[in-house]
Parts: sequence; C-alpha cells; structure tokens
Amino acid sequence: MHTSFAECAFFCNFAADLYLHKKKIGMSYNLLKGKRGIVFGALNEQSIAWKVAVRAVEEGAQITLSNTPVAVRMGQVNALSEQLNCEVIPADATSVDDLNEVFRRSQEILGGKIDFVLHSIGMSPNVRKKRTYDDLDYDMLSKTLDISAVSFHKMIQAAKKQDAIADYGSIVALTYMAAQRTMFGYNDMADAKALLESIARSFGYIYGREHHVRVNTISQSPTMTTAGSGVKGMDKLFDFANRMSPLGNASADECADYCIVMFSDLTRKVTMQNLYHDGGFSSMGMSLRAMATYQKGLEEYMDEDGNIIYG
Repeated sequence: MHTSFAECAFFCNFAADLYLHKKKIGMSYNLLKGKRGIVFGALNEQSIAWKVAVRAVEEGAQITLSNTPVAVRMGQVNALSEQLNCEVIPADATSVDDLNEVFRRSQEILGGKIDFVLHSIGMSPNVRKKRTYDDLDYDMLSKTLDISAVSFHKMIQAAKKQDAIADYGSIVALTYMAAQRTMFGYNDMADAKALLESIARSFGYIYGREHHVRVNTISQSPTMTTAGSGVKGMDKLFDFANRMSPLGNASADECADYCIVMFSDLTRKVTMQNLYHDGGFSSMGMSLRAMATYQKGLEEYMDEDGNIIYG
C-alpha cells in the first residue's frame, strides 16, 4: 500500500501542529522516560535545580533530591519532594561518605543505575562577608572551592567508584562566564567556577573512555536565584548582560530545558564541553544598548575619600 504525497503532507503538518500545541501548553515529550536521576542543590522555587527537578519528572524521569541537612530543614525541598513524589537524601556535598550514601540510596530507591546527575551547588563565605578579592580570608576561600568545585570532583569520583552511572549517562554542573572573564563583584566564585569547568574536562575524558559517561558544564546567564542575588552588584550585572545579549538573558526555566536536553539521548556524543546558555552574551563585545548606559557615573562605587573600589 502506497501513501500519496497529499497524505504524507497531511501527516507532516499534523505532527508539526501537535508539536507546537504541546510546546504551547507545556506538555512533555518523554525525553527522559525510564531514566533515573539525582538533582543536587534545589532550595526553593527560584533555584535552577528546583526547575530542573520539575522538568525532569515532567519528561518521564524518576529522581531523588539532595541538599545539605540545614537546607533541607530551612528550605522548601520537602515541599518539592511531595510535589514530585520523590525522596530527599540530606547530604553535605563536601563529604565523601555522604555522597557515597546518596548514590547508594538513590540506586536502591530508583531501582538501578543513575542516568543523569545535576550539580547546582555554590557558596562563597567571602562573598557573604563582603570581603573584596584583594582582601580574601583564605580559610573562607578553601571553603568556597570545596563547596562550589571540589564537591563536583568528589561527586563524580564517588559515582565512578560505585559504578553508579549507566553507560552514556550524563553529569552536568552549572557554571558562569566569570570563569573566563573578569566580572566585577563575582570574587572568589570566579576561581571556583574555573576549577569546576576544569574538573568536567579532566573527568570527562576518563569517565568517557571507561564508561561512556558524559560530563559537561552549562555556563548560564546571570540568574536571580538565592545564591546569585548575594553577588555584589548582581542586579546591575543582570541588566548589563541583558542589554549585551542579542537574545536577552536566559531564564532559570530556559536553563532547566537545556539541562533536560543534556540529560537526554539527543546529546549522547557531547562531553567535556562548557556550553554557553546566555543569549549570545559570550560572543559579544559591545552592544548599542550597553553603550547607551555607559556614561553613568561611578559615585556609588567610591569610598569616603573618592577612591573607586574595584573589588
């Protein structure tokens, strides 16, 4: 039985209309159907990790959530777990023992090896204490690096030693362009993000060769999460990036969509990459909109003697 050109055209148009309809009303495409995942770092509805968890379940995945015991007590993670019908495993991401337990319990709860992991963890005591980059507390710097970057290495190493990730599984960490370019106010978090991206490349080679596991970072636009809002001048950085980017800043929801694609089988040969998700900001030099606001003064960044504070 042969299908006519008119019939083919009808079915193609029908499929396209169905796709657009699903997109319009927010339906899923089952990109993660049957997959198991762990989402680290969901705190509240502003968190990118929170939005990733919601989208992952919408796309058919089964997941567990993990955050620090304090964050679990003080945040809204338990409400998210009830919404998604998934378990929360409290863990300190700087503790190898805790991470081992997260992977062990997640495999037990979900019934098999893990297909995807999100690392959305970052915190700088120096930023919280408003220490400038030329006046860092080095104990605090060590904590910044341990929490925001070394935790990623510990996480991957724990998973690898347990053989917890399925073949062609996907591990993604969230980063920011301050790893490559100096961004005022980002402080020692820039160092942490640079280390984070290096870990993704180094471990991506080993894990890819041995188990076909993908390791990537997504360099997201400035985003008004709880952690992001603590960065000095974040509101102005957000506005500047939005003016500079041809497509504008990528939202937390849009970042979640990108993560889902990276978890899916559509990106099975993408690894060791730092993927910019920033509306084109990373390729810009200067935009007309940014130039239009360039002449504003620097008074708010001066000390009482009129010296500009660059840190």
